[in-house]
Amino acid sequence: MYSKSSLITHHSSLGMRRLDRYILGKYLKTFLMALALIIVIVITFDVSEKLDKFLSHHATIWQIISVYYLNFIPSFVNLYSPLFIFIAVIFFTSKMAGNSEIIAILSSGIRYKRMLRPYIYGAILVALAVFALGNFVIPNSNRTLIAFEEEYVKSKATKFYDNLHFQAEPGVQVYAENYDVQQMRAFNFCREHIDADGHMLRRETANNIVYDTVTKLWRCHGYTCRTIDSNRHERLVQEGTSDIDFKMTPDDLNLLSQRVETMTTPDLMRFIGREKMRGTGTVITAEIELWQRLINPLAIIVMTLIGVAIAARKSRGGIGMHLAIGISIAFAFIVFMKITTVFATNGDLSPFLAVLLPQIIFSIAAGWLIYKAPK
Repeated sequence: MYSKSSLITHHSSLGMRRLDRYILGKYLKTFLMALALIIVIVITFDVSEKLDKFLSHHATIWQIISVYYLNFIPSFVNLYSPLFIFIAVIFFTSKMAGNSEIIAILSSGIRYKRMLRPYIYGAILVALAVFALGNFVIPNSNRTLIAFEEEYVKSKATKFYDNLHFQAEPGVQVYAENYDVQQMRAFNFCREHIDADGHMLRRETANNIVYDTVTKLWRCHGYTCRTIDSNRHERLVQEGTSDIDFKMTPDDLNLLSQRVETMTTPDLMRFIGREKMRGTGTVITAEIELWQRLINPLAIIVMTLIGVAIAARKSRGGIGMHLAIGISIAFAFIVFMKITTVFATNGDLSPFLAVLLPQIIFSIAAGWLIYKAPK
C-alpha cells in the first residue's frame, strides 16, 4: 500500500516528466521547423543567384544537390544555430505565455528554475550537435564545397601566390617571389640557415624550383649554394640543375591548403603549432577559428536562457513584441562577437578572450534576466 504522501510525490514526479517532454518536444520541433524553413528560403535565393554559373560550367543537377548544397547546409546550420534557437525559444515560449500555460505551470507549485530544466536539456543537445558539426563534419564538407565552387562557380584562373616568406623550421627561413599551384613551381626561391646569434650559415637560391611527385624532391634550375664555416670562410657551389630535399612539400607554399575552415580541430591544432614556429601571420586567424569551434556552442545555452526570460512573461505586444526584443539582443550579440574578433585580428586582444568575452557578458545578462523574471 502506498501512503498518501508517496502517491502525491509519484504523481508530481510523473507530471514533471510530462512537462519536461512537452517543453523539450516544443523546443526541438520549433527549432528544426525554423531551421528547415530558413534553409529552403536561403537555397532558393542562392540557386537563383548562381544558376547561370552552374549552367555555364556544365554542373549537373545531381552535383549541385549532392555535392554543393549537401555540404552547404551543415556550415549554414552551424553558423546561425544560436540565432535560430533564440527565435524558436521566443516563438513557442511566447505562445505558451499567451495561452497562460506558463502561469498554469507556476501556479501548480513548480518553481521557475525547475521549469527551465527542459530548456537547458534541449540547449545542451543542440550545443553538442553544433560542437560535433563544427569540429569534425564541417571542415570536410568545406573542403568539398570550396573545390566545387572553384570548379563550377568561380573563374578557373591559374592560382599564383606572391611574396611567400616563412620559417620552415627553427633557424631556417624560406622565401619565394611567387608560386604556381598547378605546376607546383616556385620562382626566385631562397632558403637561409641562420644560427642563434643571427649569423648566416648557409644560403641556397634558385631561379625556380619544381616539385617531383615521384622522387619527392625539388628540381632546382639555376641553383646556387653559399656556405659559411665557423671561421667565416665562404664556399660557393653553382649548378645548372639539381635535385634537392628542402624538407618541405607543395602544401607549405600552397595557401589554399592552409585554409583553416577546411581543417578538422586536431589538424588545426597541429597547424597552429607549426605556424607559431614558422612565424607567419595566419596564427591569429587560426586561433580565432579554433576557439570559436570550442566555445561558440555555449551561445546556444546562453541564447536559450535569454529567450526564456524575455518570452515567459505575458505582454500586450505578444509574440511580435518578444520577437522584436529578442532579435535586437541577438543582433547585439552578433555585432559584439564581430567587434571582439576585429580587435583580436588587428589589435592586442588575445583570440581566446575575443571569443570568450561576448559569451561572458551575455551569460551575465542571461543570469540577471533569469533572476528578475519570476518577479
